[in-house]
Amino acid sequence: MAEVERISQETHNRFLNFFTLGTRDRVGNERSYYMASRAKSVEDLDMSRKQNQPDGVVIFSLYGEKKDRVVLVHQFRYPINGYIYELPAGLVEKGEDFREAAVREMREETGLTLHLADAREGYERPFYSSCGMTDESCCTVYGTAEGTVRLSGLEDTEQLDVVLADREEVRRILREENVAANCAYLLMQFLHNQEDPLAFLKD
Repeated sequence: MAEVERISQETHNRFLNFFTLGTRDRVGNERSYYMASRAKSVEDLDMSRKQNQPDGVVIFSLYGEKKDRVVLVHQFRYPINGYIYELPAGLVEKGEDFREAAVREMREETGLTLHLADAREGYERPFYSSCGMTDESCCTVYGTAEGTVRLSGLEDTEQLDVVLADREEVRRILREENVAANCAYLLMQFLHNQEDPLAFLKD
């Protein structure tokens, strides 16, 4: 039976750390496995705490009187040395509720005001983003946004443009651009339900 037997922390950084796992595979062979985590120590890893705590929040929000545009960011990301379309997102601060984090991050990243929508149980809980390499998990929050786009709240490390994409632009983005997976799936939902793209939250 596969299991983790030892954990060694290789880095001590503020936002992301590297860990080596001493593992045993399903037929009993000892192996090394490598992972990244937002955790600051071995004790903070999800596998140590035996629970999935959200590291971040992702925001799916509609814009405009007809709710016919979706708020996106076109952001430079170092791992691909290029730009990718994403939903607005950010880290949940210690002691902060993830829905409060969503409102704060939307304001900081786009200048827009987020109005939260109610979602069925299970739709906002944290899900792992890429479990083959990290234990990072994020909650998704839904709502509508209003206001004027402003980038004055960006950190020096953030390079992005805010895009208020209508359906024609969303189709183009899905065909032609780099898109984060969670963003792509929700954009498909946005295209599928033109009357109310948030209706699935209550179905």
